[in-house]
Amino acid sequence: MVFWNPGGIVVAVTHRMVCEMLYLKEITMVYKYFYKTPAGFSDILMNSDGEYLTGLWFQGSRDELKHVTNCEERLLPVFKDTIRWLNQYFSGNLPDFMPKYRINGLTDFRKEVVDQMLRIPYGEVVTYGNIAEILAKKRKGRKMSARAVGGAVGWNPICIIIPCHRVVGKNHFLTGYGGGLENKKALLALEGHNLDEFSTKI
Repeated sequence: MVFWNPGGIVVAVTHRMVCEMLYLKEITMVYKYFYKTPAGFSDILMNSDGEYLTGLWFQGSRDELKHVTNCEERLLPVFKDTIRWLNQYFSGNLPDFMPKYRINGLTDFRKEVVDQMLRIPYGEVVTYGNIAEILAKKRKGRKMSARAVGGAVGWNPICIIIPCHRVVGKNHFLTGYGGGLENKKALLALEGHNLDEFSTKI
């Protein structure tokens, strides 16, 4: 397809470019909803593009900077599913389903890290170094740093459901949780951990 711009310059637009523009327009439609957590946790906010869950974070945390808060609040079907998931989780149970979610800006490396986080069983933890070692083996020994893994874990836009709280530092140091250290401790305690197992790096 060919379009004229107001300056009289011919601009060729491919089918792929049109699809990308429509996609970008679609993802600008963002909705939010509020979830009241039990005592001991900050409350939660969530984002959706109208069909999928695209963000979940603790209100007032550093993670909030990654999400859209100035948008319409609407109780969408995916928010109802997410609330049901959170109700099961905060009741101390492992939910038996997953809300539909979509992760925007997902690179191949981030997807690998997300996949590893989703494999961490409820009530267990792994270190950034553990994930780095697994990914290095998949790359046939190519070096992978725990720092790079930490960056991808910290980027995670959907907390709890994609359980970045189950990733800890070396020797069980609790570091770098964008949802707030107290929330991370509370999540680990909810899943049955004795918090004396962990320490906080100053």
